[in-house]
Amino acid sequence: MNKQHESPIKRRVSRKIWVGNVPIGGDAPIAVQSMTNTETCDVDATVAQIQALENAGADLVRVSVPSMEAAEAFGKIRQRVNVPLISDIHFDHKIALRVAELGVDCLRINPGNIGREDRVRAVVDAARDKNIPIRIGVNAGSLEKDLQKKYGEPTPEALVESAMRHIDILDRLDYPNFKLSLKASDVFMTVAAYRQIANQIEQPLHLGITEAGGLRSGTVKSAVGLGMLLMDGIGDTLRVSLAADPVEEIKVGFDILKSLRLRSKGINFIACPSCSRQNFDVISTMNQLESRLEDVLTPLDVAVIGCVVNGPGEAKEADLGITGGTPNNLVYVSGAPDHKVDNAQLVDHFEALIRQKIKEKDRLENAIIAKT
Repeated sequence: MNKQHESPIKRRVSRKIWVGNVPIGGDAPIAVQSMTNTETCDVDATVAQIQALENAGADLVRVSVPSMEAAEAFGKIRQRVNVPLISDIHFDHKIALRVAELGVDCLRINPGNIGREDRVRAVVDAARDKNIPIRIGVNAGSLEKDLQKKYGEPTPEALVESAMRHIDILDRLDYPNFKLSLKASDVFMTVAAYRQIANQIEQPLHLGITEAGGLRSGTVKSAVGLGMLLMDGIGDTLRVSLAADPVEEIKVGFDILKSLRLRSKGINFIACPSCSRQNFDVISTMNQLESRLEDVLTPLDVAVIGCVVNGPGEAKEADLGITGGTPNNLVYVSGAPDHKVDNAQLVDHFEALIRQKIKEKDRLENAIIAKT
């Protein structure tokens, strides 16, 4: 049976910080996050979306807090959800101070945009007092005017220079408890900027291709750009920015990490694209299984292969596998042929097997934890 192989990727060494109870950087798993798109003042709608993201496996959730009214709503939201929350704030230091009082787990605020030195110091002092990390977020679409004039257009060098300005402020105030993002919608610019900054600071890096696009195009662009950086060992947390349901961002984020063996959450399906050799409808079977098993967060390798050419080999390496056969399909359990099932019962039967396997795996994991 295929155990969860360690990734050959050697990750960049970074300082570990904590966002609520979630470690970021150091030897911590790469965290996956998304951002709510509800009106923050609509507390019920925002709570519902955060809970949906948490159920999908989100480690962190970011919430925009553009006004003091939204800050008060944020406080109510904070009381009703468990996942660590990051507040997204621009310019108004009073909003940052208020959400710090209301239990925010991380402040996404660029210190250089707050204004006077005393305002910056007040925010940093509040963060220091409550051990709240800051996320500096540099975006190609909102570079400072003088940098736009200096470079003529957004460039990796411009992104890095902007980042260092904000970092210098926190360094001057002796506050190393921060993480950094350098985002652009262009893959090459984003990758180059992260590569430049990676060796200049020790803090964790939050990855993202900003405004990547719709579900399909944004997924592709994010997988390419984030994949390049993750292969370099760069990245401690990430968001896949899609013009789609935020829950899809979490799914895609984990799929990217699973493909590089950097994180395992949920079912890892090994499925053939199907051809005329198939003995059951692979595409329909996969669509049904993925839809029915969206709630599963336990790591599990499942092979769904339509014929006997590649089926046995893939099934032997998975926790569970099924390979097409005539007249019935062969089911593998823990790498060994176990029994047969016909097409009419295939999806229901296989879903039940998967859920049983998950229960067994969770029970074993809990027993190990209890012993330690």
